[in-house]
Amino acid sequence: MARAATTADVFNAVAERRRREILEYLDSGEATVGDIVDRLDIAQPQVSKHLRVLREVELVRSRSAGRHKLYRLNPEALRPVLEWTARFEQLWNERYDRLDAYLDDLQEEERE
Repeated sequence: MARAATTADVFNAVAERRRREILEYLDSGEATVGDIVDRLDIAQPQVSKHLRVLREVELVRSRSAGRHKLYRLNPEALRPVLEWTARFEQLWNERYDRLDAYLDDLQEEERE
């Protein structure tokens, strides 16, 4: 069975560490490929490849500025990831509440 393309969706695109690093860098504003290469110490062909993947799933947008192309984060495209992880927020909150209650019980036992 053929492996699914990494560009299939946002989840596959952000599964790669270097693409997440690029997204984090672009969170601070627009950047050229050269800026990303310098900042993240990744070879230019790899940066271009990762940007292509990120553009295909619309996590990154670009615009021309003279001879350069400026890339920027499109945070709205991360919504599916946010919505999926939000499903687990209640689960983790309940676990933290139970842990807090357990720690309170331990402290109470120590005082007795």
